[in-house]
Amino acid sequence: MNDLFKLTLKQAAEGLKTKEFSSKELTTSVLDRIKKIDPKIGSFLLVTESIAFKQAEKADKLISENQILSYLTGIPFALKDIIVTKDIKTTAGSKILSDFIPPYSATVYEKLEGQSAVLVGKTNLDEFGMGASTENSAYQVTKNPWDLSCVPGGSSGGSAAAIAADLAIYSIGADTGGSVRQPSSLCGVVGLKPTYGRISRYGLIAMASSLDQIGVITKNAEDAALALKEISGYDSRDSNSVEKEVPDYEKFLKDDLKGLKIGVPKEFLSEGVDIKVKETIKRAFTQLEKIGAKLIDLSLPRLKEAIAVYYLIMPSEVSANMARFDGIRFGKERGEFGPEVKRRIMLGTYALSSGYYDAYYLKAAKVRTLIREEFKSAFEKVDVIAGPTSPVLPFKIGERADDPLQMYLADILTVPVNLAGVPAISIPCGLVDGLPVGLQIIGDHWQEGKILNTAFAYEKNYPFNDKPKL
Repeated sequence: MNDLFKLTLKQAAEGLKTKEFSSKELTTSVLDRIKKIDPKIGSFLLVTESIAFKQAEKADKLISENQILSYLTGIPFALKDIIVTKDIKTTAGSKILSDFIPPYSATVYEKLEGQSAVLVGKTNLDEFGMGASTENSAYQVTKNPWDLSCVPGGSSGGSAAAIAADLAIYSIGADTGGSVRQPSSLCGVVGLKPTYGRISRYGLIAMASSLDQIGVITKNAEDAALALKEISGYDSRDSNSVEKEVPDYEKFLKDDLKGLKIGVPKEFLSEGVDIKVKETIKRAFTQLEKIGAKLIDLSLPRLKEAIAVYYLIMPSEVSANMARFDGIRFGKERGEFGPEVKRRIMLGTYALSSGYYDAYYLKAAKVRTLIREEFKSAFEKVDVIAGPTSPVLPFKIGERADDPLQMYLADILTVPVNLAGVPAISIPCGLVDGLPVGLQIIGDHWQEGKILNTAFAYEKNYPFNDKPKL
């Protein structure tokens, strides 16, 4: 019973239902694993042991009365420390919030509490979500479980590393330009960013409000389907939440892809993508064809402008959102911000300033509309679009720290998805030199079912069973 931490969400839920083990035993297994392994990795900023045991006790009572509320009842999960939790410290990886105890909880955490899920801790991230390597946290650098000298990706690096190392059964992250999918790719796990508006952003500390979206990180595609269903839905407190029925995503999961049309944009395999990553992705394309999918060549020429558009829109929204953090409200001066946060505030303030607004921000907003239209046209021809999640393998800690541009380019294949507001999932599709490669599958608005089916069918036929040796 000591290795219950290895279970998937589905397996853990079934074990609890059949009373093979209790939530307390499952939670103990996960917390023991955190104590043993996390000192090497640094996934967690805060481990909530006493809260976890209280929640597990409550879940066990419900289970004993056959009152299981959902697949998430009694299951230990980790939460990115940019999502506020009432009476539990939330730092957003920043010194300015080192003493911040939120007076309320985010909708996503309320939903999880309402289903008697078990919070084992808050995970590390780049400060306020600004980064692609989790090296920008004010507290610690998270390491990649596959190679402790490499980054886990970011900004949800703590959440992805925790799942790769079996330190939680699933975790919740947030994705502004790839911050769920890119670390999931680099850590060899599954990361899903749904359609903008599918999951409430109320209580997510905003970085760039028109781009931010909460997502899930899991051990496989089936788990992503189960978790997504339980945390999605309309919320009147989030002005961008959409009143749309949440389907039962489990019903979309089939073993084959007969008749599915997959678009392959040439821009996703162009220069800048590591040759070994390219070879692994091409092999995955061949495997997708073997299970019934039809590959269709596409061109999305506007994608080459996506990174420039993103790095104008995102810092502009950052400069507006960061204005609220002052000494009066939070007891810390703005000088406490780290260098990356300061860099983005300065970039955004410049782009929004008088005389530059039309030349920069407004132009970027117009090109963003063109990118969205390009995706819309593509989805008239294909069901999903596929390509690599990250152009490179996990890089060494410190390798890109002094070169912000190189760091920004780590998001080049994920930012178009946020600009368009469409859903996407990253799944592991192989190892190169002992490091994982992620396949990104993108869907049209509200078509999470299609991307989950594609991911699930691929996994069923070509399972990724490798684990980091810890």
